[in-house]
Amino acid sequence: MNLLQRYWYQRKLKDNPYGQLFNRYQGDELVSVDCETTSLDPHSAELVTIAATVIKNNRILTSKSIHLTLRAPISLDANSITIHRIRHQDLRAGLGEKEALTTLLNFIGNRPLVGYHIRYDKTILDRYYRRLFGFALPNKLVEVSHLYHDRLERLLPNAYYDLSLEAISRHLGLPVPERHDALEDTITAALIYVRLKHGDFPTLRSA
Repeated sequence: MNLLQRYWYQRKLKDNPYGQLFNRYQGDELVSVDCETTSLDPHSAELVTIAATVIKNNRILTSKSIHLTLRAPISLDANSITIHRIRHQDLRAGLGEKEALTTLLNFIGNRPLVGYHIRYDKTILDRYYRRLFGFALPNKLVEVSHLYHDRLERLLPNAYYDLSLEAISRHLGLPVPERHDALEDTITAALIYVRLKHGDFPTLRSA
């Protein structure tokens, strides 16, 4: 979100408690975010679960995490279940959209968002926030696969790189996620971020 858009929202929401979200973040924390959805199309997918985990400097604060389950959306079908293995009966106690999105917004504030394919998640979240709150998320985005690619590109320009979550984790000596769920993926993305920002970079022979 550019400065003009931020200023416009600040004026529009000056009497709204969410107006402060459009101030630039000045702290040292980030939030790793991941969503499980009913499809891979960010323009039509519906939210099933959302997770977020705080990163502070070189620490991942797993005690400061949320894992939200929403009520089963209409588009949750057999094809969706093959993606995330979440069934209708798993969502019986799920939150309503407004409650879940409010909880997430209060948790992330205006801190930068970290993730693997984070623009996919934000595109979906923005659809919900525009409909329910009247604005898109203003948070800065940090894509861990881009950070990883940039580090490799400096060492071996124009080469082919496997940018799957499993391959990145394996190369960086991190636990390889066995089953994807939103909370596990937020922690994996957070581990990749911390390793790339604060750790050493393994030799390319192990890639």
